[in-house]
Amino acid sequence: MRKVIASVYITLDGVIENPSWSAPFFNDEAARFARAQLFAADALLLGRVTYQGFAAAWPTMTDEDGFADRMNGMRKYVATTTLDTAEWNATLLTGDVPAAVTELKQQDGGDLLVYGSGGLVNTLLEADLVDELRLWTHPVIEGTGKRLFTAASPKKTLQLISTTTFSTGAQVLAYAPVTPAGQ
Repeated sequence: MRKVIASVYITLDGVIENPSWSAPFFNDEAARFARAQLFAADALLLGRVTYQGFAAAWPTMTDEDGFADRMNGMRKYVATTTLDTAEWNATLLTGDVPAAVTELKQQDGGDLLVYGSGGLVNTLLEADLVDELRLWTHPVIEGTGKRLFTAASPKKTLQLISTTTFSTGAQVLAYAPVTPAGQ
């Protein structure tokens, strides 16, 4: 069974919107972690906003270590209620997104990697479909902007399963959902 890995850049005050604030904290260590994460996956699972931003930027990117080729070449699944068509190796998931993701998880293959996509992450958490939540925590207080968790976010208990600290002060805090007793 495939795993859903949600990887989200976040500030100390929970902001995920427009992560330009993350740039000063991205170095070779973070690049190696990001590469390993991407290459462990065989498909991306994205919300519409993240998909549209990525699809506008990534097709023209190149690099020497194959990250851009991997990003551009892999299958993408886009959760949306507004798009009618998609390009960039993408398939639209409309209607019952949790049911569609449940089917994807049951297929053979590598991880399904979610980048950003706060609304989608919350939907998947509520449906108990996230196997690992990786918060790329940046030592920044943004003050305003879209936050990952809101009053509408599902209540969940998570267990810290790993911590990766970069020399810049950013950390990847990886959590796994705790299944309540009796389930």
